[in-house]
Amino acid sequence: MTSPAYRRIRVDDPEPGVRRLWLARPEKRNALDGVARAELLEAARAAADDEDCRVVVIAADGRDFCAGYDLDPAEDEKYAAPGAGPGRFTREVVEGWLSLTELRVPVIAQVHGHCLAGGSELVACCDLVYVADDARIGYPAVRFGVPDLQYHPWLMGMRRAMEAVLTGDVLTGEEAVAAGLANRALPAADLETYVLRQARRITAIPAEIVQINKRTVHRAMQAMGMHAAVRAGTEACVVATGTTAFREFMDAAAGGRVTAALDARDGGFGDGRTRTAGG
Repeated sequence: MTSPAYRRIRVDDPEPGVRRLWLARPEKRNALDGVARAELLEAARAAADDEDCRVVVIAADGRDFCAGYDLDPAEDEKYAAPGAGPGRFTREVVEGWLSLTELRVPVIAQVHGHCLAGGSELVACCDLVYVADDARIGYPAVRFGVPDLQYHPWLMGMRRAMEAVLTGDVLTGEEAVAAGLANRALPAADLETYVLRQARRITAIPAEIVQINKRTVHRAMQAMGMHAAVRAGTEACVVATGTTAFREFMDAAAGGRVTAALDARDGGFGDGRTRTAGG
């Protein structure tokens, strides 16, 4: 397979009919800047347009799946162009992740390590989610703002969703399965093998049937109002960016001070990116 020269992702075909997209910025814990998000979505669309591709897998290099959005990206790696208007970032994020649900092929997330904030939004819009049992999944960014893509009540139900968005607490892989965020949790050493096994099972079914069956589930969610509610949530997110709490956090994170800002935000909770492997 010949693929474009990507800066933030890499691509391989581990099995016939399976296209795997790797978040490949491990030195930044695969934090998503504008380049990473654009490349991932471009590669996913290209895979769906390839008649030989039957399943897309999204995985990640390094210790974490994704630490969230890059809070201090380089000037040429931001999401929205200057002057794009209020809410452009949030709209781009929401429409981008929702586009994964419209691809003709199923998309599987293979999650290990931390999967936080924007990383959890990406995973929420995948069709199947398999996680390492010691993964850490959540949205600690609610401690200073409002989620861009408000998937929580749709996947977790009201009570679990309320707890998640009021505390920002992070779940283990097994807890994520119980909460409805993932399909199965497996030992980290077995995760890749299991994901490829499930991908092979899907490729054994005629592609046109798989496409229709994927759409039936997503159409049902749309009929219940999921996409409309998620899009409506962008307004709340935009309003939150005007609050003192949001501005103070972003100011604290600017100029290469993201780690210190996150330590201050999450340190008292003992989770998110501040949690160590032994903590």
